[in-house]
Amino acid sequence: MIDSPDKPVLQTLGSTAASLWNAAKSRAADLKTHVVTRDPAWRALRRPGKPEVISAAITLGLVVGFLVFLALFDWNWLRGPIGRAASASTGREVVLNGDLDVRLLSWTPSATVRGLSVGGPAWARDGNTAEVEQLDVSVWLRRLFLGQVEVSSLVMTRPAVHLIVDKEGRRSWDLHPDRPDDGRGAKLPVIQRLAIRDGRLRLDEQRRGMKLDALITAREARSPEDGESGFLLDGKGTMNGAPLTLRITGGPFINIRRDRPYAFTADLAGAGSRLKAEGAVTRPFDLGRFNAVLELEGEDLADLYLLTGITTPNTPPYRLSGDLSRDGALFRFTGFSGRVGSSDLSGSLEVNKVGGRRRVDAKLTSRALDIDDLAAVLGARPRVTGGGTVATSGAPGKLLPDAPLQTERLRAMDGALSYRAGSVRANAFDIRQVSLGADLKDGILTLDPVAFTFNRGELNGTARIDAATPYSAVDFRLSGYPLESIVPARGGTPTVTGRALGRAKLEGPGASIHDLAANSKGTISLVVPQGQMRSAFAELLGINVGAGLRKLLSGDQSTSGIRCAVADFKVAGGVASSRTLVIDTDVVLAQGSGTIDLGAETMNLKIDGETKKPRLLRVWAPITIRGPLASPRLGVDASAVATQGGLVGALAALVSPVAGLLGFIDPGLAEDADCGSLIASAR
Repeated sequence: MIDSPDKPVLQTLGSTAASLWNAAKSRAADLKTHVVTRDPAWRALRRPGKPEVISAAITLGLVVGFLVFLALFDWNWLRGPIGRAASASTGREVVLNGDLDVRLLSWTPSATVRGLSVGGPAWARDGNTAEVEQLDVSVWLRRLFLGQVEVSSLVMTRPAVHLIVDKEGRRSWDLHPDRPDDGRGAKLPVIQRLAIRDGRLRLDEQRRGMKLDALITAREARSPEDGESGFLLDGKGTMNGAPLTLRITGGPFINIRRDRPYAFTADLAGAGSRLKAEGAVTRPFDLGRFNAVLELEGEDLADLYLLTGITTPNTPPYRLSGDLSRDGALFRFTGFSGRVGSSDLSGSLEVNKVGGRRRVDAKLTSRALDIDDLAAVLGARPRVTGGGTVATSGAPGKLLPDAPLQTERLRAMDGALSYRAGSVRANAFDIRQVSLGADLKDGILTLDPVAFTFNRGELNGTARIDAATPYSAVDFRLSGYPLESIVPARGGTPTVTGRALGRAKLEGPGASIHDLAANSKGTISLVVPQGQMRSAFAELLGINVGAGLRKLLSGDQSTSGIRCAVADFKVAGGVASSRTLVIDTDVVLAQGSGTIDLGAETMNLKIDGETKKPRLLRVWAPITIRGPLASPRLGVDASAVATQGGLVGALAALVSPVAGLLGFIDPGLAEDADCGSLIASAR
C-alpha cells in the first residue's frame, strides 16, 4: 500500500510547481522578445510564443510528475534490489528486513532503514557482522553537488557489531581482503551530529586469545534528566583467560567541524599491562591522525605484543610516559621516559608500515643501568627488590636462561634498535658502559654491536639469530679483562692479577640461550699472557705441602709471575673438550684436561702440577674440578691418594679446604712451557 503524503509535503509540491510554471513562462517570453527583435527572418517564418510555451509545459510536467513520484513512491519496493546489489558489492549477505523510508525533497536528504543486517564473509557465516535495529541518516545536498559527503545527522538505534580475526589473520569486517592493509586508518566523512543508542561491540581476536564485549553510546544530553552527554565505549573481556578492560570517552558529536580537533581519553588494561592515553583526533573522523600523551605500565614489556602487535623484549616491571602521535601509517612515541626494573629508560620509537610489513625503529638510552635488568632481555627471570633487580636463570642451580625466544613474533615485523647505557650497576662485573645495536629483517635478527666496557678491558661481539629455524651464531672477543675481577681476593690482597684475552665463537640450533649452548659447536679460548699470582697458590698448583702450606699459614703475601696461561676448548654437541689447558708460573707448571658440558652446565677438569724446583714434599695426585658450573667442587683424584688418607685428613683440620686437597709428595723439576706457541695455537 502506498502511504498518502502529508499536507506539508503537498503544499511544498504545489508551491514548487507554481514557481517552476512562472519561471517557464517568463523564460519563454524573454526568448521570444530576443529572437524576434534580432532576427527578421524568424519573425516572418514563425508565430512567436508557441514552441517555448509547449517546451516549458512539457518540462514542467516532467518535473512535477517526478516530484510527485518521489513523494508517493514506496521505497520498500527497492529493499530487495538494494540488498542484492549491496551483497554483490561486499561479498556478504546484506538484508533490509524492515521498512525503508527515503526523503529527497530537502536540502538535507534523509533515509530511515529498519532491520538492517550485514552477514559475515564466507569463512565466518555463523553470525552477522553487523545488525542495526534502525538507522537514520541525512546528508548535506550542497556538499554533494561539490563532490563531498558530509553527514548532517546519523542516529543508530541498538546497533550490534561482531568483529572476528581468525588465526590466519583474516578480518571479518574487511571488504577487500585481497588488498594489503596500508595501516593508514579509517577516514570517515564528517558527521555533524552522531547519536548511538544502546550499541554493542563484540571482538573475537583468535590469534591473541582476545575477547571483548563492549557497550557503546553517543548522545547529546539536553537536560540533566537525559544523562551525561558524549561518547562512551565501555568493554570487558579476557586476554588468554586473564581479565581485559577497555574504556574510551569523548565529547558529544554535535556541530563537529573539520578544523576543530576532537578530544578523547582511552584506558586499556589486560595481559599484565595498562595503556592510558589522553589526546585529540586532529581532524574529526579521520582516525589516521591524532596526538596524545601515553602512559604505559606493566609486568613485562613483551606482554604489549598481545595488545599492540608490536614485538618488544622481555623486561622487569616498567612504567613509561611520552607523546604519542599518528600520521597515517606512521606512529611516533617520542620524548618518553620512565623506569624499567631498577634502571631508567628514555628515547623515541617509530612504528610504520613499509611494503605491507610493520617496521619498528627505536633509539633508547639509560643514564644508569642495572645489569640484571638487561639480563631479562636474554631470558633471565628478574625480581625487583629494594636493593635493585636480581635476575636468575629460572631453574635452580643453573646459569643459562631457558626461556624460549618468541620466534613467531620476530617473523611478524622488521626494525632496528640502538641502545646505550652511560653507567652500569653490576655486582659481579666491573662494567662501566653498554652499547647495543640490533637489526631485524625478514625474521633474521642481527646484534651488532654488543659492547661492554669494563673498568679495564672490553667485551665486543656480534650475534645472528635466524628465527625461522631457529639457529644462532655468536662471536665475542674479550680484551684486557682483569683476573682480579674473576678470582676473589684473600685477606684483602688479590690472589691473582693480570689481563685476560679470550674469544668464543659458537653456533647451533635453539630457541633459548640454554638450548643454543646445549647444541652448539665452535671454539672457546682464554689466554693470560702475563700476570702475578700469590706464591702460596702457585705452590699449591704443584701440590707442594712444604712450601704452600707454610705460606698459607704464615699469611705470606709474596707473588710469583704468571709466564703464560692458556685454556683452549673445542665445542661439539654442546660439550667443550680441552685441547690446551696450561698455567705456567715461575715456580710451577700446571697442565690440565677435561670437558665442560654446556647443556648440563657441569664441568669435569683435572689439573696436574709440576714444581720447577726440588721440594721436600709433593703430592702425586691431580687436582679435580667437578660439578655444576654455578658451584664447582675442588678435589683430589681419590684413587691416587687412597693410602694417604690420614695425612689428608690431618691437613684438612689445619688449613683452608684447598690445603686439604694435598696428598703424596715428591720433588720434581719441569721445563718452562713455550708460551708463544701456546698463545698462537689458542688464537
